[in-house]
Amino acid sequence: MGTSGEAGRGARPGEKAVLLAAGLADVAVSAVGSAFDVVRGFARRQDGAELAAEAERELAARGRLVLDRYASVPPAHLEVLARHVKARRMADGG
Repeated sequence: MGTSGEAGRGARPGEKAVLLAAGLADVAVSAVGSAFDVVRGFARRQDGAELAAEAERELAARGRLVLDRYASVPPAHLEVLARHVKARRMADGG
C-alpha cells in the first residue's frame, strides 16, 4: 500500500473490509481513551457523587424519551379514518 489517500482505492473487497475494520477499531480505541480521560477528570472532582447522580438522572430521562419515541405504536390508519368518518356523521346529525 502507499499513502493513506490510496488506502481504499484499488483494494480487493477483503482488504477493504480489513482496512475499514482497522479504521473503526482505531476510532473506537480513541473514543474509549477520551472517555477514560473524562472519567478520570470527574473522579478528581469533589462533587463526584452529585455529578454521578445527575448523570444517572440525565441518562434515565434520555432513555425514557427513546423508549417513548420508539415503543409507542401509532394507531392503525384505517382506525383513524373510521374515527373521522364517525365524527363527521355525528356532526352531520347522523
